[in-house]
Amino acid sequence: MGMSTLKLLKYVLFFFNLLFWVCGCCILGFGIYFLVQNTYGVLFRNLPFLTLGNVLVIVGSIIMVVAFLGCMGSIKENKCLLMSFFVLLMIILLAEVTLAILLFVYEQKLNTYVAEGLNDSIQHYHSDNSTMAAWDFIQSHLQCCGVNSSSDWTSGPPSSCPPGADVQGCYNKAKLWFHSNFLYIGIITICVCVIQVLGMSFALTLNCQIDKTSQALGL
Repeated sequence: MGMSTLKLLKYVLFFFNLLFWVCGCCILGFGIYFLVQNTYGVLFRNLPFLTLGNVLVIVGSIIMVVAFLGCMGSIKENKCLLMSFFVLLMIILLAEVTLAILLFVYEQKLNTYVAEGLNDSIQHYHSDNSTMAAWDFIQSHLQCCGVNSSSDWTSGPPSSCPPGADVQGCYNKAKLWFHSNFLYIGIITICVCVIQVLGMSFALTLNCQIDKTSQALGL
């Protein structure tokens, strides 16, 4: 019974992490593509590293490393790799919870900071190609204009702004989208946390099962 349980846990954890490793590869690939193409530019001039490409590369790399540890630790029944996988998942989960709490506590300050950053970047639209690319992409895809309205463009709205006097500002439209989809975002976040907890549970259970099997076999 111990051996069959060990095999089941081993292959469940292996395929579970293999799927996430493939997802991590895809995310990393998209991130590298965006970095090479440099289509989306830099929106916040005081945070030049905060681009879509950089975020995807970091997220994809973390997923690949963690999933690799889970795959190798489970298929090789290596306790060191399994515990490394467990510890990394725990650190990521704690970081996510901490970030969620900070976002909730400092929501007003964050809103002010984002609005100020967007207003500052608008002033450099014509002098910075990267900022121009970011604003053109956002305005054309979200069908919005300026931060709060088209009047934010003191020298007149650019061609990426949709026509019409009642066009919403990009910041207001993004906030409205977030609030209208808050339930779905919450469900996705909870699902991600549950998956992480399951991965930690599988790793810890497999680690304990390896010990029990080794004792039963007299190793």
